[in-house]
Amino acid sequence: METESVTIRKAEHGDVPAIVAMFANDSLGGHGDSTEPSALPGYMAAFRRIEQSPNETLYVAVKGGEVVGTFKTLLTTTLTGRGGSSMIVEAVHTRADCRGQGIGEAMIRFCLDEARRQGLRQVQLTSNAKRTDAHRFYGRLGFEASHIGFKFKLK
Repeated sequence: METESVTIRKAEHGDVPAIVAMFANDSLGGHGDSTEPSALPGYMAAFRRIEQSPNETLYVAVKGGEVVGTFKTLLTTTLTGRGGSSMIVEAVHTRADCRGQGIGEAMIRFCLDEARRQGLRQVQLTSNAKRTDAHRFYGRLGFEASHIGFKFKLK
């Protein structure tokens, strides 16, 4: 059993290589992420866009001084349901060698607590249809599979 605590904090510029390494190690995601040095400028540009956005935040989970997980939140407001704001959680990822240690649960619970603190009406996320373990995990935490998502790739 793991006894060392997990700290969730906003990601910093220096965290980007560790975040990218997690994504690049994910064969199921199919995003084409790479740790090649030539790819780093694109990741850094994306990090700066997220960092400058008032509605997006990139986080890391740190354990033992190492980045072991990441996720991004997006706050969005809609008129449906008489108006209200929601948190969308994206790119939830735990480093492969650290899974099963409660890191993912700590990250999601952080999101739920933050959404409650902000008075949001819901937290929502999507998950790759192939990630059946993740689906069980989200269900265990109280999420309901209520919608079907669609994507239209432009690049």
